[in-house]
Amino acid sequence: MAEITTNRKAHFDYEILQTLEAGIELYGFEVKSVKTGHMHLTGSFAIIRNNEAQLLNATISPFQPKNTPTDYNPIRTRRLLLKKSEIKELIGKSSAQGLTIVPLRVYTKRGLVKILLGLGRHKKKADKRETIKKREAERDIKRALKQ
Repeated sequence: MAEITTNRKAHFDYEILQTLEAGIELYGFEVKSVKTGHMHLTGSFAIIRNNEAQLLNATISPFQPKNTPTDYNPIRTRRLLLKKSEIKELIGKSSAQGLTIVPLRVYTKRGLVKILLGLGRHKKKADKRETIKKREAERDIKRALKQ
């Protein structure tokens, strides 16, 4: 599995409880653009609308800007390919427990573009500060061990 892009901000902003793999419905020229790494997940999220999972705010910049259609929107809503049972599970957990569906990373699997979704709870400010303190403590330990 070749990793294309990750949403590094997701692990900082959310406490990830469960992960799920999904496919993405893309145009042909978008696939080439994604495989060359022109996709950004920061600020993106997934919702379930009309029993379909959709990815919002994910940016896919054109591979060849002069060859893309004139009406192409790089931030358009894209459909996520999930089974009905997975969609029902996401509907139940996201609405009842107040969880958010966050894209974590995009990668290729057997030539297909896949996305790893995480079901997460938003961290509070104190939790984020705690995460920063842990990260800094680990850095200090590593520095001390090197010397």
